[in-house]
Amino acid sequence: MIVETPKIEFRDIDLHFTAEDGSVIQVLDSVNLNIREGEFVCIVGPSGCGKSTLLNIACGFLKPSSGQVLIDEVPVVRPNRRRVFIFQDNSVFPWLTVSQNIGFGLADVSPIEKEKTVQRYIEMIGLSGFEHAYPRELSGGMKQRVEIARALASGPDILFMDEPLGALDWLTRLKMRADLVDIWRQEKKTILFVTHDVEESVQLADRVVVLSDRPAAIRAVVDVNLPRPRNLDDPEYLRIRDEIFDWMGLDHHGIAAKSV
Repeated sequence: MIVETPKIEFRDIDLHFTAEDGSVIQVLDSVNLNIREGEFVCIVGPSGCGKSTLLNIACGFLKPSSGQVLIDEVPVVRPNRRRVFIFQDNSVFPWLTVSQNIGFGLADVSPIEKEKTVQRYIEMIGLSGFEHAYPRELSGGMKQRVEIARALASGPDILFMDEPLGALDWLTRLKMRADLVDIWRQEKKTILFVTHDVEESVQLADRVVVLSDRPAAIRAVVDVNLPRPRNLDDPEYLRIRDEIFDWMGLDHHGIAAKSV
């Protein structure tokens, strides 16, 4: 039997730090997780449990107290341009146009190739006609599309996304989720996506990783074996959503906490 090598492997990740009063605060507790190449994985959990911290360790921004993350079997020791981090707070450059933002990381390619790449992603994200617009002229959803296109244009093999849709209104988020799935299906990048929104995780992910309260450990890994685009009223969709809520100690409305 052929055993597939994980694209990303978390091995016994532990993180703690010493507070000013000398007490030790543990953030992550023996996190073990494998992610396959081309997989879309969402991480959910209580607010402040360490979701973003785990993402920062995977990207090489933060060193764990013990354990290690491997990408393509190589330990992560620092950030790498092949692994792009997309934040919740939009970070498009306000002094550059849409085209200039998307092409920002393409300084090492020919002008013709750069133009072709930029145009490809402008069309992919649905911003044809806005090539020369500045961020101040765009809506929040449009700016987030520009950021995703800029990340993709640089040719990464992994996208780390930290609540990238969190600042958008509900209708825009719903549209952006569908757009993100379409982009992922075309590009087949490995995506590790942190969100506080369980509905979002079920709509997007191949698997949903549920973290516990701090110190965060993995409570469950839930498979989402549903065809895309996903029907939000599908009974199986609702069952998976409610299973994740249950693992998080919430009722099926996602609001009433219970003892866990």
